[in-house]
Amino acid sequence: MLVDRFDRRITNLRISVTSRCNLNCFYCHREGYDASNELTPDEIAEIAKAFRELGVEKLKITGGEPLVRQDIVEIVEKLPEFKEISMTTNGIRLSEIAHDLKKAGLDRVNVSLDTLDGRKYSYATRGGRIERVISGIEAAVDAELTPIKLNMVLIDGFNLDEIDRMVEFAKQFEGNVIVQFIELVNLNYNGEGHFDVYTLVHKFEKGAKEVRIRGMQKRKQFIFDKYAVEFVKPVDNSEFCMACNRIRVTADGKVKPCLMRNDNLVDIRGLKGENLKRAIMKALNLREPYYRG
Repeated sequence: MLVDRFDRRITNLRISVTSRCNLNCFYCHREGYDASNELTPDEIAEIAKAFRELGVEKLKITGGEPLVRQDIVEIVEKLPEFKEISMTTNGIRLSEIAHDLKKAGLDRVNVSLDTLDGRKYSYATRGGRIERVISGIEAAVDAELTPIKLNMVLIDGFNLDEIDRMVEFAKQFEGNVIVQFIELVNLNYNGEGHFDVYTLVHKFEKGAKEVRIRGMQKRKQFIFDKYAVEFVKPVDNSEFCMACNRIRVTADGKVKPCLMRNDNLVDIRGLKGENLKRAIMKALNLREPYYRG
């Protein structure tokens, strides 16, 4: 069992399989690094196996955009068994590959969709086509890659007027979609576009038939008949750090102990067996709360 110095048990692993992306969203902070030096499917499987043997229960494949990799189905196929294997995606290629991913062992997907306005979507992504994303969501529901988490980053001056519209969009999928309202992580700290997602809590809490407090970062999730809503506040939030159960691996094979830091990475590429596990434990001991409260 992986437990850090602050008594936080690590149950979730995020592996970035690429830093490449077929979109260029204006706010993006990619978790991958060197696009020319991506981990191979076998290397990813070896790393995932070590984390699984150390007690990690859930794995999420991230990017960049994972579906730009032509071997993404092979990557999923080679993974060891976890309680859940999920993937973040922008959905552009999802309609082509959803059923293959399900057969390979993927359980569900998170799809990024910040607006339902085609022109705004094209502007925000530097040329993306929203019809492809919507087709991808429909294909993911059909392939039972559910529940789909629809990630909507809330940006003042851009999409706050679409909150209700996004909820209505989710309802049509009859409980297969959870809308995640995500607070903008502004890495330049200039405050531009920032909106406090917690100001929306009152909008949903009265009508919800159930309110769940998730173990991961103490997030509130509001359950309705045909959809659910969740709030993600990763910045200026001591609870986010206090209950953090995640650890990350970059696309070029480094353990990233904290989302908000890049000065404590541990290179594990090429390691196997006990040497790999020892390096993971070294990274674990470098974890410390970024926000203290």
